[in-house]
Amino acid sequence: MCQVDEEYSGHLERRSVPGVSKTCVKCKESTAVLIIRLGDAFCRSCFKEYFVHKFRAMLGKNRVIFPGEKVLLAVSGGPASSSMLAQVQEGLSRDAPKKLRFVPGIIYIDEGGACGQSAEEREKAVALLENILRKTGFPYYIVPLEQVFGLPDSVLESVSCSPEGSGLSYKAAVVQYIQQNEVKQRHSESAGEEAQDAMARLSVHSQYGPEHRQALERLFSSLKTLTAKEDMLQTLRQHLILHTARVSGYSKVMMGDSCTRLSIKLLSNISLGRGAALAADTGFSDPRYGDVVIVRPMRDYSSKEIAFYNRLFGVQSVFIPGLDTKVPDKASIQRLTESFIIKLQADFPSTVSTIYRTSEKLHTACPPLNSSAEPAVKCLLCLCALDTKADEASAFQAILLSERLSVGKAQSDPPSSTTAGSPGQSCCQESGCGAGGCCSTSRASADLKSLLCYSCRLTMKDMTAVDSLPQYITLEAEKRQRRAQMKQEISEFLLEDADDDQE
Repeated sequence: MCQVDEEYSGHLERRSVPGVSKTCVKCKESTAVLIIRLGDAFCRSCFKEYFVHKFRAMLGKNRVIFPGEKVLLAVSGGPASSSMLAQVQEGLSRDAPKKLRFVPGIIYIDEGGACGQSAEEREKAVALLENILRKTGFPYYIVPLEQVFGLPDSVLESVSCSPEGSGLSYKAAVVQYIQQNEVKQRHSESAGEEAQDAMARLSVHSQYGPEHRQALERLFSSLKTLTAKEDMLQTLRQHLILHTARVSGYSKVMMGDSCTRLSIKLLSNISLGRGAALAADTGFSDPRYGDVVIVRPMRDYSSKEIAFYNRLFGVQSVFIPGLDTKVPDKASIQRLTESFIIKLQADFPSTVSTIYRTSEKLHTACPPLNSSAEPAVKCLLCLCALDTKADEASAFQAILLSERLSVGKAQSDPPSSTTAGSPGQSCCQESGCGAGGCCSTSRASADLKSLLCYSCRLTMKDMTAVDSLPQYITLEAEKRQRRAQMKQEISEFLLEDADDDQE
């Protein structure tokens, strides 16, 4: 116990606080204006050079984007995607030392209908973002989320990968692009400027009807948890971006996922049962769609670096409320994971980088698929390879067995499966409700789940009305089920590969 008259002869030890270096660690001359990591202090010019070099090095090291390809930039208005747009603008300028050689376009998905925003709030946010997009001079597409209910049936069809530059090497494609560009500039520079001005004026605003707005509200109201709503929103957003890229002729899509965002996504996807698709969800390139490849050039930047760059060099961004805005930390798995990593990063600065470096070591182990078997082995929603073909002595088979036992017990329960007038007869058979009855609804849900991966099954499990899904999803499910049934009927007439080898 401390005493009042106790005397302290020694002095208390003062904890040393690491100070910010007064000079830049790179040029050793200018005064440092920011510190990224402990001991890494940069001046303004060196930080810009470091930031730009990292973006160009990421694209140059992977060599996924060929010269002359059309690349669609997915911009949400946030700091990361806005910084990505600024890097593309600077890389395409005439004064750039290592100029980018692709043709960019911009897409923005208006998610206000799923987040409960009013029409006035959505128009205001779109107007603010459109002012930024118009200044870039790139063609841009503003697509509301309600457009998913007007997508064609071919969105979920698997397309074989046939990139534009697959027939020649990357260096040969660069040389060919430079030669073609010199010929164009030699003919007429004025015509090129006029074409560029015409391209800058190109903008596409997709419209939607009141029936689409009501269908979107009905879909998200049928999802019981915020976790399922965020997962469904991510799926529908990807479908819209994929459709726009295919219709407009874009072979690559750039996403603005930062290192911090991908670290959060990795842990949350593990919690959601998407462990088999981690390499595609967090890697630099995601070729799951075949003809359109998802690229993440901002995956080496932390949110701190992006915030510093936007503040120092005036990169404009627009805050648009989302599903997880002003919700508690435990509202969803994604929100809880984000809060956990951000708080841990504050005390342990290497948390995000450790998780990120772990994601770089992940690879998808799946055999090559031919065009006939590809539609049957891909998830209906996320279009990843199905991970439900597990052994009998697995946790997934145990879950399926538990579900079957629960369904069997519910069907044998007299109040739920029989009526008072005719025992042993289901409610739908008694009333003749047909396709709209409860039995047909549960059967349709079971048939749909057989085409989904484990994570998407969990999302569908939190949905109360399966018929609220967009029509292109249900039509694709029916087509896959018919193909599977037809293949089963003619299976005895088909020759297996082993039989062919023996012959």
